[in-house]
Formats: sequence, C-alpha cells, structure tokens
Amino acid sequence: MTMMESGHHTARTEQKRLEGLSPFELKDSLISLADDHQKNTAMQMINAGRGNPNWIAVKPREAFFLLGNFGIAESRRDWSEFEVLGGMPQKDGIAERFRAFLNSNADAPGADLLRDSLDYGVNRLGFDADAFVHELADAVIGDQYPVPDRMLTHFEKVVHAYLVQEMCAGQAPAADYDLFAVEGGTAAMCYIFDSCMTNKLLHKGDKIAIMSPIFTPYLEIPHLERYQFDVVELNATRVDDQGFHTWQYPDSEIDKLADPGIRALFCVNPSNPPSVMLARESMDRIASIVNEKNPELTVITDDVYGTFVDGFRSLMSVIPKNTIGVYSFSKYFGCTGWRLGVIAVNQVNVFDERLATLPKADKQTLNERYGTLTLEPEKLRFIDRIVADSRQVALNHTAGLSLPQQTQMALFSLMALLDGDDTYKSTCKAVIARRLEALTRGLGVDLPADPLAAHYYMELDLLSWAERHWGPEFATWMRENYEPVDPIFRLAEEDSVVLLNGGGFDGPEWSVRVSLANLPMAAYERIGKALWNIGQEYKRAFDARKGG
Repeated sequence: MTMMESGHHTARTEQKRLEGLSPFELKDSLISLADDHQKNTAMQMINAGRGNPNWIAVKPREAFFLLGNFGIAESRRDWSEFEVLGGMPQKDGIAERFRAFLNSNADAPGADLLRDSLDYGVNRLGFDADAFVHELADAVIGDQYPVPDRMLTHFEKVVHAYLVQEMCAGQAPAADYDLFAVEGGTAAMCYIFDSCMTNKLLHKGDKIAIMSPIFTPYLEIPHLERYQFDVVELNATRVDDQGFHTWQYPDSEIDKLADPGIRALFCVNPSNPPSVMLARESMDRIASIVNEKNPELTVITDDVYGTFVDGFRSLMSVIPKNTIGVYSFSKYFGCTGWRLGVIAVNQVNVFDERLATLPKADKQTLNERYGTLTLEPEKLRFIDRIVADSRQVALNHTAGLSLPQQTQMALFSLMALLDGDDTYKSTCKAVIARRLEALTRGLGVDLPADPLAAHYYMELDLLSWAERHWGPEFATWMRENYEPVDPIFRLAEEDSVVLLNGGGFDGPEWSVRVSLANLPMAAYERIGKALWNIGQEYKRAFDARKGG
C-alpha cells in the first residue's frame, strides 16, 4: 500500500476546505504539519514559502553605521554642555569635517562608500557639498520631522537616479518622477488605493484589470467592501513548444484593456509568483492601447523584482504619464525589516489632468478636504494628496518616512549607482541561479532559458509536469482523484517542506510557488526530490488501480 493510500495524510475534504484560504494563511497549516513531521522524524523543516531573502547588502549598512558615528560627533560638536545631550548638526563647513572624519577612519567598513557617495552627489548630481552632507548627518540621527514630507531633497534625487538606472534601463523620461518615500511596498499600495478612491480617480464598483498570476493581496483588495471593483483578469497563458509556461500574455488578453470602461490596471512586474518580466511587445501593445483607445487608464505597477532581470523596463518607463510606480528595496538588498519603498509619479501625468476636470461637486468636496493645507487646494497635485491622505490630511505636518529609513534607502541606491561592474547584481543573480539548478536537478527537469525571468520565485505547474512525464491520461486521473493542494500537504506531512499553492495567486491550480531566495542551496535539491517522489507516489497508485 502506498503512503497516499495509508490514510496518514490530511483528508481530501479538509484540503478542499482549506483551499479557499489565502496561500499565506494556508501556509500556517502547512507549517504546523511540517513541524509535527519534524518532531516525529528529526527531519529539519524547509520553508520555501517565504519571500524574504536570506542575504543582506553589507556595504550600505556599514556605511549607515559609520555615518551614524559622524552624525553623533556633529551633534556633540553643536552642544556638549551635558554629557547625555547633543545638539543638531550644523551645515557650515560640514562637508570638510566629513572628509576629515572619513580620512581618520579610512580603514573603517563603509568609509569608501561614503567617500564615493559624496563625490557622486557633488560631481554627478550637482549637489552643494555642505547641503548634501548636512542632510546625511541630520537624517541619520533622526532628530527632525521629514521636510519636505514627501522625501528629503537630496535623497529624492539619489533614489530618482537609482530608479532610472534599474527601472528604466538607464533611459531617463522626458519629465522627472516625483517620489514619495514610504514604509515598504505594502504601505505604498494601501496609500495609492485609498487616494485613488478619495480623489474620485476610482469609484466603488469600477471595472479594473489585473494581470495574473499575481501577489494574492492584489486579488483580495479589489473585493473589499470599500472597493468592490468589477475585476477583469488578464491571464498569462502562453506556453512554449515544449509545453512549458512562459508566463507571458496573448495579444487577446492585452487587448481587453481597449475597453474604456476599464479604469485601472494592476500588475506586478516581474510577476509574482512566476517572476517573469512582461515582454517588451506586450508593454508596447499596452502603450499603444493607452495612447489610442483608453487614454485615462490608471496603471499601478509593483516592480520589486525588476532588479533581478538585466535591462529591466517598467511600465512607468514605457507609459510614464499613466503609471504610478511602486518599488520596494526589500528583496534586492535584503531589508524587509527596514520597510523601505517609494511611490513614483511622473511630473506630467494623467492623474493631475483628471483632477482638473472633475465635476464641480467633486472638486468642492476635495477642496474642503485639503483646504487646511493650501489656499488653492484645487491645485494640489495627486502625489501630494497621497502624502496628505497617508496621515488623514489633519496630520499632514507629521507625514513622511522616518529620516534614518530614508538615509538607508539613499545609501542602498548609492551603492548600486556606484557599482559600475554590477558586482552586487551579478552576485545575487548567481546565488539564485545555482539554487534553481539544484531544484531542477532534484526534480529531473531542464527548464528552457528565459532572459526575462528573474527566478526569484519559481511557479511549477505539477499537472503540466506530470503530463509531460507520464501522459495526458495520468494527468486527467490525477486531477479527478486529488485536490490541487494535495501535493503541498504531502510535502509538509512527508518531507517537512512548506511551499505555497500557486492557485492562490490565480495561477494554474496544480502549481506551487518555490522561493529561491530564502534557503541554502542544498535545500532546493531536497525540495526537487521531494516533488519527484510525490509524483512517483501518484504514478504507483495510478498503475495499481489501472492494473486492478
């Protein structure tokens, strides 16, 4: 009798009940099962359901802590009357003092990056040296409210240069982006959704489009009572001639956007969980549709994985006028705990144009909402409304990301800008590549090369895999006799391995998401072998029943 017939696994009825949960909630049940198996067998649990990378960018953190020492020294220089109190760093001559500090700490970790960052700011971005260093020193000790509240002046220009390099393949748009530094990509999305509703750019019940598969919360948010959007899905259904998913979109799916009734498009690019960049021909097709048939379309793109694809282009680069860009530093730099993200809105945008043409009654309502901020609230730009809305308007004077967080964000950006050989990027990609090779070796498959794939995650369609290995009759039997989540329950119960179900991301029902970012390389071969063994269990059961 096979293990699948032994009864020592979660019943199909219970699997079906739990299948309706978000993958991130279902994960807790799987962890419990994996933990029980670990206790019974002493087998170490492997959790490949987390997106948090197990690496960190070291140099910009070293620079941050060294900069903190300089900030404290400047504070004591300003006011040393009491041992336990310091003052506020002073601007005059601070750049010269900073260079002297770096010279006296020349061998300290982070000194080179700080020295190069100062030179980059002055020589490449045209900063006044004292003004730039004062912003660094004052921000790192966090003694002030953020002013400007959207983002500090020099830091905004630094992060802007980073976004142009990484999100726009180095091609600056005709007009700059205005940036709002926020508490990670999650906060960015919350702020954007709310401000779009508050400012009548979106209305309850509006028709919106979502490019799927996609990060599960983006599937769930539109159905909340506040929004109740009418969702149109654009499905990445393309496959190659070997039957592998390419996770790209047929033209027929992209063409759904030509309906002017669709008011917004939400996407993650590269996608989550497939982790594949939107093909350039699809981006160009979207741009053509926006320009010719749906000029008021709001595009919201989450591009957190873009740095893992060479030459990445975001929709914020292709159609900047219509796009609200969201970028989180969390994955690339290993800083989910820092909560660092940014919202980017081009200075020439459709959102401000639409605000100017709102009905009189809507304008009056919004003028009352923002009237305490400016004597001409109707001229308040959309990006600044997002900032105010993030603090319920009345607390706008305390809006903005904390200054130490902005400092670390700027240092992450400066490291990437100064990395002329892309050493950091190449290293991160090499780590992921060797983990992918271990996973596919364990699974016994050779994936086709895809230059658009970030490979931060892998979405493996187990039904498609089974059909390629054992034929369509077997795949049909498997689908008819087991729940799509059965493999992930078996992984937890039999191997102490936790994966997320891809169907919860609106991917193929029998797919699983494997994070290639958060485990040692050896764990991935074990995951691949565990998946292979489960396939063999299904095949033995199929052969036994067919033979009977």
